[in-house]
Parts: sequence; C-alpha cells; structure tokens
Amino acid sequence: MSQDLFRNNLLQYFEALYERVSDVNGHWTVKGFIDVYERIYTISLDTKVLSKVLELLMFPVIKRFADEQGYRLELATVQNQYPDITLISTIDENICIAIDIKTTYRISETKVSGMTLGTFAGYFRTRDRPVSSRFAYNKYTKHYVLGVIYSRVENIDERQVYEINNLAEIPSVAHSFQFFLQEKYLIASDIPGSGNTKNIGSTVYLDRLINGLGVFSNLGIEIFDDYWMNYRTKAMAKDEGFEKTPYKNLIEYQAYKKLGSQILTVPIEEIKSEIEVEQLILKEDDAEVPDDGSIEGD
Repeated sequence: MSQDLFRNNLLQYFEALYERVSDVNGHWTVKGFIDVYERIYTISLDTKVLSKVLELLMFPVIKRFADEQGYRLELATVQNQYPDITLISTIDENICIAIDIKTTYRISETKVSGMTLGTFAGYFRTRDRPVSSRFAYNKYTKHYVLGVIYSRVENIDERQVYEINNLAEIPSVAHSFQFFLQEKYLIASDIPGSGNTKNIGSTVYLDRLINGLGVFSNLGIEIFDDYWMNYRTKAMAKDEGFEKTPYKNLIEYQAYKKLGSQILTVPIEEIKSEIEVEQLILKEDDAEVPDDGSIEGD
C-alpha cells in the first residue's frame, strides 16, 4: 500500500464530508442543541465543543469509506485515547492506519490558530505497547491528521433560546469549512502546541497545512521522530538532571546533534568501550600468571 493511494482514496470522500457539515451557503449545518421540549440552545464557540460535534458529523462518512475500501474501523474506546479512528485492512492485518481528527479556525487569510498533534511523551516514546493508545504506536503503518478549518462567527448570543419552528432564524457559529488530510509529520511544528504541555504543535500557516509543507516535510519522518522523542520541556529537563533543555527548535537541535557527531569520523577500530578495555586488561593479567600455577618471584 502506498501513502498516496490511501490518501487519494479518502480525498474522494471529502465532498461528502463537506455536505455533512455545510449548507448551500457555506454555513454550518448544526444550529444548536435541542431538548425534549423542542427548544434549541445556541451552540458555543468553544473549540472543544465544535470539534466534538464535527467528529460526530464526520464519522458516518469515514465508516462508509472504511466499508467500501476494505478496512475495519475501530474508534477510541476512552477519552483522550490515540487515535480517534483506527483503520485496519481486511486483506492484510499488518496495514493499520491512524487517523486523528483535528480542527482549527482562521485568524487571517493566511494563518490559523493552530492545533495540537498529540503528545510527544507516552505512546509516542513507548512505541512497542499501548500507552493511552488503541494499539502500540509502531503497529500503525501511517499516522494521518484529518483536519477541519473553519471561520468563526463572532458576537453570537449564546443565551438565546429558539423554538423548533424558528430553525431557519438561528445563526450558525461557523462557516467556510475546508478539509485536509496529511501525515502528521508533514504538518508538525518544532515547538509544542500549547505552553509547557507535552503536545506536538502544528504549523499555523494555512497553505502549509493544506499542502503538507511543515518544517519536517523536507527533513523526513525519521528526523521528526528523533526530534520529538528526545524533546524535553523545562520541567522534563529538570527532572532528568539537565541544567536546561537540550534544544527548543530545529536550529538548536542541529547544534545539539553535532555535539556528538565527531565520533562518526573516527575509524571503528579506534573506538573501544570501557567494557572492552576492562576485558583486555583481564586478559593481560591472566597472561602474566605462569602455567604451572606458581606465582612469579617465588
């Protein structure tokens, strides 16, 4: 299975995703929450609320994609478990795809507020067994982000309550939805997603998100993995005995990696570990003992 084949197949379902979340005018199809008395409460602009509702709208389309393309779909079983969706090929169980659904809103024509791409601790570092993840991180063939970008409608009165017959009058809190699908490393930043948390940040540039042109896109997934597996927050560095964090960005990371790179120019026969030196000394000591068992000098 090639990366492009999976991605291209899922991209064919983006029109269906768009129809689920957007009306003919580009406004969000969700107007609010309804109770048993048919009263509708305006939905909040809270990003967590919007993200969860968007996920619920998108799941049926992802399920159809899985059924039609030959995948078994498994959802996260508990809150904050990675990833949101696991797709396992019904033909080859070794093909296992992680899809995390992420949302962000535009703050200008070229920038978005950004998103977190999961932790760089936990399952990201302990890859051979599940750690707050559906399966072990290494089980996944690819790690994709299915992103939703939208524009917010400001000055919505969240205190307003509507009747069901006034549905058409209820304003949408979001509009102009745009979807993208990229491997996680292609849109990752080299700084955490928020404050001192242990989350990988994304690029905040719209074009880079859509086209997968983040700072690791030209460096490759191996450097992305090494960078974030060894990244430390100030608290992590302190707990591990560092005076300061080894690096905070890719420029400092390169300098950090150069510190030990000189050994790569040394011929292997000139390199000996402490264990090898100790073994060599022991052999020399043994060679000084006479074969008859007597001690020299007697």
